[in-house]
Amino acid sequence: MNRRRFLGALAGCTTAPLLAEATAAADAPRRPNIVFILADDLGYGDLGCYGQKKIKTPRLDQMAREGIRFTSHYAGFTVCSPSRCALMTGKHMGHASVKGNGGRLRASDVTVPMLLKKAGYRTCMIGKWGLVGRPGHPGSPNRKGFDHFFGFDNQGFAHFYYPEYLWRNDQKVLYPKNHNLRVNGEYKKGEGTYSHDELVKEAIGWIKANKDHPFFLYLPFCIPHAELTVPEDSLAPYLKLGWPETPKIEGKGNTGGGGYGSQYKAGYCGQSHPNATYAGMISRMDRSIGRILDLLDELKLSESTLVLFSSDNGPSPEGGQSLKFLNSTGPLSGHKRSLREGGIRVPMIARWPGKIQPGRTSGHPSAFWDFLPTACELAGIAPPTDIDGISYLPELLGRPEAQKKHEYFYWIWAVRVGKWKLHPRGKDRFALYDLESDIAEKHDLAGQMPDVVARCAKYFEVATRK
Repeated sequence: MNRRRFLGALAGCTTAPLLAEATAAADAPRRPNIVFILADDLGYGDLGCYGQKKIKTPRLDQMAREGIRFTSHYAGFTVCSPSRCALMTGKHMGHASVKGNGGRLRASDVTVPMLLKKAGYRTCMIGKWGLVGRPGHPGSPNRKGFDHFFGFDNQGFAHFYYPEYLWRNDQKVLYPKNHNLRVNGEYKKGEGTYSHDELVKEAIGWIKANKDHPFFLYLPFCIPHAELTVPEDSLAPYLKLGWPETPKIEGKGNTGGGGYGSQYKAGYCGQSHPNATYAGMISRMDRSIGRILDLLDELKLSESTLVLFSSDNGPSPEGGQSLKFLNSTGPLSGHKRSLREGGIRVPMIARWPGKIQPGRTSGHPSAFWDFLPTACELAGIAPPTDIDGISYLPELLGRPEAQKKHEYFYWIWAVRVGKWKLHPRGKDRFALYDLESDIAEKHDLAGQMPDVVARCAKYFEVATRK
């Protein structure tokens, strides 16, 4: 039966009140797909489009030219788990359930995929969850709204790129060739299965299988988190440059918690060429993102797909690379675990051909907790009322007059109010910085502007109210 005859028959039956709803659904345009790609410990200055000169990131630079680049976007926190909690739940650290690494989502937490799933989206997460939650646990990806999950359930295990297994939903995918692959802190060249490549392969397959339905794909890659290691084809171009390298340090760093294979006992700071390896990892991720963007073009999905890219916090030197040599924080001070801008201000690029005007740069201040209401607005549904986020869809679409702004941003030990950034420095002592004129936070103005300090300090209490 064709659509006209079906609606005519429907009008003549006892379910006639459904006619208007059925007509609207038949005529409504398809809701946009949403792809959110997250790097792990990538710095504000690690991409060419943010000023990087040594590391090559042509596809993300192209994505910025084709879309919009945010210069004042913030992670949820300075480390992995709480930052990802803010991204998934739309709540800053005053209200988020996870405030430290290794925390788990509560059963009561409502997440982006849970909301989009109710709106008819197919949902998928591939990569590092970072919120603990083994398959079957109430806080696991499959129990928090994702139809399909492939990757690491344990964030410690995700620090290693040649794992003995990954999870596909509740089933282990084994990689027996990765067992005992590391000798004296180095991997055997040309052997084993690199986990990042498996994540990309899974993502490409899932997009192809779900191309005819609205979908949400969350891709939290592990790159460039230490350990630092990358296949030779990505490392070789940087080794040729002859960069200075820090001395090899054996047996330092996070061991991943044990129980995941003997090759992890030595820790992850034994790379001979950490600067070159770090650069190679980022370039490999960049190439992978290009493959995903090319696939969307090939499937003619680009104009119906918003692609977002960001990082979960600032860069970390834990793999042995030099943040100073690589200029990983750009003009910012601080890095991962610091509440200076270098620890929480992160790259954010959005691409949506035909909807986002290409080549734009936005200074609109935004944060991870804004993603949930943005996704809800894209899906045409109301977000929960108890979130802290504000949709940045108007800014994406070039409608600044419609874009609401935050009264403040909060990260437990720092607040931003307008251009002002305030850090506690003990009882009734603070450091105050003007981010418009001092993005590196070098000049403490607290002693000169007590009225501004008092105005900003109140938000430490405001942000934790229920």
